[in-house]
Amino acid sequence: MRKREYTVHLTSEQQKELQSVCSKGKVAARSLRRAQILLWADENRVGGKLSDIAIAEQLHIHTNTVYLVRKTFAKKGLQPAIERKQRLTPPNPPKVTGELEAKIIALSCSAPPAGRSRWTLRLLADKTVELGYIDSISYDTVDRILKKNELKPHLRKCWCIPPKQNAAFVAAMEDVLEVYHLPYDSECPVICMDEKPFQLLDDARKPIPMKPAKPLREDSEYVRHGTCSIFIFTEPLAGWRHVSVRPRRTKIEWAEQVRELLDVHYPSAPKIRLVMDNLNTHSIASLYEAFEAETALRLAKRLEIHYTPKHGSWLNIAEIELSVMTRQCLARRIPSMEELADELAEWESARNTSQRGIDWQFTTEDARIKLKRLYPQFKD
Repeated sequence: MRKREYTVHLTSEQQKELQSVCSKGKVAARSLRRAQILLWADENRVGGKLSDIAIAEQLHIHTNTVYLVRKTFAKKGLQPAIERKQRLTPPNPPKVTGELEAKIIALSCSAPPAGRSRWTLRLLADKTVELGYIDSISYDTVDRILKKNELKPHLRKCWCIPPKQNAAFVAAMEDVLEVYHLPYDSECPVICMDEKPFQLLDDARKPIPMKPAKPLREDSEYVRHGTCSIFIFTEPLAGWRHVSVRPRRTKIEWAEQVRELLDVHYPSAPKIRLVMDNLNTHSIASLYEAFEAETALRLAKRLEIHYTPKHGSWLNIAEIELSVMTRQCLARRIPSMEELADELAEWESARNTSQRGIDWQFTTEDARIKLKRLYPQFKD
């Protein structure tokens, strides 16, 4: 069926009004587009009107849009042709109100129901209906509410939180931060030390190598060959670290590692500032349990120990090195201490060769601002 032709005859006043709409800086894109259609389709246009096809190509729209604008103008006039159609009835109120969002947020921040370790989207949606907050709601809607408010019930972050106004924590923290702030001194280098337990595992069945479109596949069953301990020493300002593997983590092992550090790696340094966790094995007494008194005293005189505070192991730069080492080298099954030692030696050599250092930025001044709650408060 052929469409009825609706012609556009604009008066001079209508032309001026439409030209004013097109020249305004702030106008709805829909109104601007419709005003242009009417001006170009005007029978009285200087130079002649444009065809529907030409107008559609200019505005990158369908010819039916041009036709409908002309039809509305011919039947209803100028204003209905360029303005949005007014609703005869008020729009439906939104299903998800601010009050409902607040209830879902509070619910997601509360403890999960018995028998569940965490909230899921479906569980939150079901609980919202069960509590009578709303008749029905999809888990997609709950997901949008949580994302909008940056809530992630499926995640859990572990963190060591010291008690407020803890003078002991503050004293040890500022001591370590002041050590990190010292300039490089080859006569008294700053060394950070930490240790990590490691489980020796072997494959029960040979893994299937990776192929195009298929990842490496390994059986979930494994063979356990016991545990061992990994000791790491790192000098942040020099980009140096040393890793060793020991069968256990006792006072004797720690003392032997310290002697190797002093006599093998830093034989000419008169003193070493050693930063480490305050464990029961990390003490001068361990040296006397492992060696004769003369050797223990000689080693102790060359040590200046700075302990990180309880619940403050994040202040130990060696933990950063352990994290890097775990991601780069240990995220796999390694069956024996010998193979583990070989792999760690390769990792250590490559990282030392590349001079990978750690640029510690957190200072005492930062701590007094960001961790103000940990400092004892004094009344004026």
